Amino acid sequence: MPNPTAPVLTAAFAIALGIFIVAALVRWWRKSAAPAAVSEPLQYPAHPQEFPILSPANDPGNPYQVPAAPAPPPPPPPVPTGVPTWLYRKLDFIGAGLLFVIFGGLSLANTAVDPAKISFTPQVLLGSIIFHLTLGILAVVAVGFRVHPVTWLGLRWRHWPWVFLIAPATVLAMWLVFGGLQAIGYMDWMESLGVEATQDSVKLLQTATDPMVLVLMAIAAVLVAPVCEEIVFRGYLYPVAKKYAGTWTAAICSGLVFAAAHGSLAALLPLFIFGIVLALLYEKTGSIWAPMAVHFCFNGATVGIQFLARQFPHLLDQAK
Repeated sequence: MPNPTAPVLTAAFAIALGIFIVAALVRWWRKSAAPAAVSEPLQYPAHPQEFPILSPANDPGNPYQVPAAPAPPPPPPPVPTGVPTWLYRKLDFIGAGLLFVIFGGLSLANTAVDPAKISFTPQVLLGSIIFHLTLGILAVVAVGFRVHPVTWLGLRWRHWPWVFLIAPATVLAMWLVFGGLQAIGYMDWMESLGVEATQDSVKLLQTATDPMVLVLMAIAAVLVAPVCEEIVFRGYLYPVAKKYAGTWTAAICSGLVFAAAHGSLAALLPLFIFGIVLALLYEKTGSIWAPMAVHFCFNGATVGIQFLARQFPHLLDQAK
């Protein structure tokens, strides 16, 4: 049977975009259909006896009136939690849709090329790094005109030491989830469909002989991807979708686009789960440090394991 990667990834992008648009329209319709708040009419007493009788103690014109106790100060405003959406405008709705189109087009263009003809040269990897850096910089510039990036991304997170617990715990949980998928035969099912079970990036780390290719691949996976992808997918795409479609819809849509953008059908479901977890971490902490640290640890562990397997291939054979 033909490889289903291209049509499934196309459907993934279309579903993500469709969910986003439908949820945004439903949210807009509910707001527009909600009745405007009407102030209650003044209630006048039915009998004259119900009017209050002023006494010297409560007569505002009495010069001997005892001054009332000062009113207590108002309570402090609640501390905002979660990812703020007030800074996004209607133009960002178009910007989010443009990201859908960009990543969808690139992913489908990659699946249309025969994997045997793809050559991961240093120039190709450097171009990929520049592309990711460009998208990250554009996102920072687009939002930086309205609010400082430190405020936008929650970089002044007071509880930042928690990342040293959150990151390894989340990576371990993801490994358990991926191991569960492996145990129930998910990868065997993918292979039965004629789908390559190993991502191109992982395969490159396993088979590349050019030291420059290995160095650039490690830099792209461990440094560039955690920073740029988190800024684009969680820092920009997720809050825009949240503003117009709600938290859970935004997490699902951004996670689906994040997974499909990697161009691997076998990794679509695992990365979709990973993308939702990263979005919820960002929502819970209000800081990009949390998903960025998890992404860094996840990719770093993957690169480290592949480098270790290259040096000690017998350990990998025993693990199998």
